[in-house]
Amino acid sequence: MPSTTRRNRRRDTPPPPTGNSESEVLRGFLDYLRTSIAAKVDGAPEPQVRTAAVPTGTNLLGLLNHLTFVERSMFLGDDVTNWKVTFQAAPADSVADVVARYRDAVERANEVLDRCTDLGAPVPRPQPNRSAPSIRWALTHMIEETGRHAGHADILRELIDGSTGR
Repeated sequence: MPSTTRRNRRRDTPPPPTGNSESEVLRGFLDYLRTSIAAKVDGAPEPQVRTAAVPTGTNLLGLLNHLTFVERSMFLGDDVTNWKVTFQAAPADSVADVVARYRDAVERANEVLDRCTDLGAPVPRPQPNRSAPSIRWALTHMIEETGRHAGHADILRELIDGSTGR
């Protein structure tokens, strides 16, 4: 188990300042978590970033790969037929590739959200016949999903190289 040195400790970032509206608070916290988990994966060493540290097979790179699929499914309307496979990055994918794809998915999701003014309205879908949750529900779910996996990522990154902090 690696020891935590002064070099790989990061100062914790406090909760984000947000505006007072419900939308500003939800989006502020979601973006805070998105930034946190991307930073946790960015620069993680190979092959440890893909190595399962727990019996379920969970690995750091797979968590971010999974969240990319969740963002695309929730906000861009992509179909995912097998969620289990989203927890593994392709062998040819570098850490930088997975981080870049995640950041692109987040940027595209935010473009969709920027056009949404009513949190009670359904998330826009490319196929209008497809059901969709409300924007409020989608944002709340993404905060829960991203926060849960960011916590996993905190532990996995610390096990890999002792890096801590958000």
